[in-house]
Amino acid sequence: MASATGTPQRPNQALTYAALVIIAGVLATTLAQTQVLARLPLQNLLKNGLHVDRTANAAFFFWAGLAWYLKPFAGVLTDAFPLFGSRRQSYILISASLAALSWLALIVTPHDYRDLLLVVIVINTFMMIASTAVGGFMVETAQATSGSGRLTAIRQFIQQACLVINGPAAGYLASIAFGWTAAACGGIMFLLVPVTIRFLREQKRRLNSREVLDNARAQLVNIASARTMWAAAGLMALFYIAPGFATALFYKQQNELHFSTQTQGFLQLIAGACGILAAVGYGILCRRLNLRKLLVWCMLAATGANLGYLFYSSLGRAQAVEGLNGLGYTLAELALMDLAVRSTPAGSEGLGFSIMISVRNMALFGTDWFGASLLDRYHLSFASLVIANSATTLLAVPLVFLLPRLIVARKDAEIDGKAPLLKPALE
Repeated sequence: MASATGTPQRPNQALTYAALVIIAGVLATTLAQTQVLARLPLQNLLKNGLHVDRTANAAFFFWAGLAWYLKPFAGVLTDAFPLFGSRRQSYILISASLAALSWLALIVTPHDYRDLLLVVIVINTFMMIASTAVGGFMVETAQATSGSGRLTAIRQFIQQACLVINGPAAGYLASIAFGWTAAACGGIMFLLVPVTIRFLREQKRRLNSREVLDNARAQLVNIASARTMWAAAGLMALFYIAPGFATALFYKQQNELHFSTQTQGFLQLIAGACGILAAVGYGILCRRLNLRKLLVWCMLAATGANLGYLFYSSLGRAQAVEGLNGLGYTLAELALMDLAVRSTPAGSEGLGFSIMISVRNMALFGTDWFGASLLDRYHLSFASLVIANSATTLLAVPLVFLLPRLIVARKDAEIDGKAPLLKPALE
């Protein structure tokens, strides 16, 4: 394998470099999101500063994530249109830099619902492009090494570590001036730039305009005919498309249980710590059980953990429920992301993976808005919302048995029952 400058790299060194880029990419595009580190400060600002109700609060985050629902377009862009000869590096460097600058712009943005929302949409657009490029790079690496389960576990481990950091950090940031939140997120996002410059290696590609158009057409045809990928996307949609209660829970914590933002952040820390345990466990189980068994048991675990919110009535119970949900829900996410990586057609890594992630994103934030509306407009009880969410999630479990055997019958690191040879993940 050759680097961008033509200097050969040893396979082990190339894989180490790839892992460092993936870790930095997942860390930056997860922790610095408006839906992660900035979510609690933004929710608190909207609720206690702008005095919006649950529906408007949830709607803010749904529209803030607009770019994430359009992620497949970025997938086509990064897969088919090399920028300065690069499908990954150039996109990551430019989008990460612009995202960091946009975060700094948020510091001076007036505290008005529409003004804040507009800038946040811009931030998420640049972050989404960076995330898409990192995701395509991760899928290439996973498919080259037949290590989808292990790389998915590493990805989820980093994401859960972000939640551990996010919990106390977001709780503290929510209690001080909002400008500090924007500065922190911008700084974290910019960390991806030096890591990418130092460790991401690609061969330069030179395409004329005809080749670019042919490449884009090939990407679309490849995705349109990928029945396995669409089957996986359908299962993910059904799992996530349940009346959400994340925003409803935020208001319950403050209005009924009188939790401070620091306490709310500590609860997220507990969930994140248990999520790390789930990621470590999945990294072991994925080499012992095939994906079909993992999907069934992990989705059942998520459903059972979700029902724990019926007993969310005190700080002690809240801690137990958040820990249980962090474990169960993370296991389900791991299995579904493993499925997404395996189902993505080769050659369309950025586009295919982004389609399935977009299904998840739109369902999560759309259903949270829907759930908040049910409480505000139709006065549905919180317990009824939890039951409806759990029941809808449970309906997805039997559909696991309809997935193509090709992608769910083998364990991680197996190709037709044999362990694969380790190959460089980069081109």
